Amino acid sequence: MCKDKKIAIVILNWNGVKLFPDYLPSVIEHSKGENIEVIVADNGSTDNSLEFLKANFPEITLLDLKENYGFAKGYNVALNQIDADYFVLLNSDVKVEENWILPCIDQFEQDEKIAAVQPKVLSFNEPELFEYAGAAGGFIDKFGYPFCRGRILDHVEKDENQYDRASEIFWATGACMFVRAEAFKNAGGLDADFWAHMEEIDLCWRWKNQGYKIIYEPRSVVYHLGGGSLEYGNPKKVYLNFRNNLFMLYKNLPKKNFLPIFLSRMILDGVAAAKFLVGTEFKAFAAVAKAHRDFYKNFSALRKKRKDLLKLASVNNHKQIYPKSIMWKFFVQKKYKFAELNFNPE
Repeated sequence: MCKDKKIAIVILNWNGVKLFPDYLPSVIEHSKGENIEVIVADNGSTDNSLEFLKANFPEITLLDLKENYGFAKGYNVALNQIDADYFVLLNSDVKVEENWILPCIDQFEQDEKIAAVQPKVLSFNEPELFEYAGAAGGFIDKFGYPFCRGRILDHVEKDENQYDRASEIFWATGACMFVRAEAFKNAGGLDADFWAHMEEIDLCWRWKNQGYKIIYEPRSVVYHLGGGSLEYGNPKKVYLNFRNNLFMLYKNLPKKNFLPIFLSRMILDGVAAAKFLVGTEFKAFAAVAKAHRDFYKNFSALRKKRKDLLKLASVNNHKQIYPKSIMWKFFVQKKYKFAELNFNPE
């Protein structure tokens, strides 16, 4: 690791005081070095997070953001105040292993076109399994549905060292994401309009379109609890995932296949909403309807973003986008593992 490079590990916290005793000690223990700083940026917590951290973890740096900006804008506001060469965006419910930093920084030092690096993400509660958010690196299918090596939709694989080779991926999870600070700032950071969920996929897609690489580094291992802010299946999470996926697609799809892909995705969302309705999941159905309503409400701003991003895009074809439908593979063909997709993203 280059000793002159500053590394800022930034944990964005909102009312997470109960998580600190189980997760923060490992971060402090395995992140020692004169060029490494552990920072907790508090997103307007209403619990006693700040007081608890001051009393129990005086060695960390506290950044009081005063209000809850959400995940995307919260990180933008925090990182704008931090001077470092590399940022590590880290959830407050992540436990890290020894030597989790060096392998990722080594990747950056080898190739200046790498914008982000993700470690192997395992489940905190079941460490033999990959964790939902990130697993062994993220991808999307042709319709914009995200999935991971080691996790397709809600099916999670056991870690049997099958994904133990560093490789290029499409997106890195915001649960633990090493970022080149210059690339983050040049891209304008995360899209604050997303609030939370999929903002890291959007950022990675913007980077990919501009010729940057996103890398998975399995020598770095972390353990993620998951669902720390919003539990899986929460109607607000359903809303954010559907709305933000539409935001992301509209902004980043290339001209050549924009219309057929986007229209197909709108139809697929209708199918998903109907499925929620038939299954009497009325709150989820309402969340999808609200997501589409708010997509149209934001259409003017999205159109401007798309126009600006198209000017910057230099790469339109990505091997890390699965050219088929992950939904068809999963629900119809019963393909539950990454190896069964016949997908080579190299």
